[in-house]
Amino acid sequence: MDLTPTLMVGGALAAIAVVSGWLGARPPNPKRGPRLIPWRLIMLLAAAGVMIMAVHVVNLLGFRTGR
Repeated sequence: MDLTPTLMVGGALAAIAVVSGWLGARPPNPKRGPRLIPWRLIMLLAAAGVMIMAVHVVNLLGFRTGR
């Protein structure tokens, strides 16, 4: 993947992580019932994807991060 699509995917994952973190931090509302979407898990998975995209960007810029 080139640099532009990598940055776009990384930005989208960062936005998903921020929004799901905000939604997961809201206090529970017993009148509406339980939350059916695991916002914190989505936030963690998106943040892990952001880290992977960051390492990929560093590799695309010419630095070696592996062996």
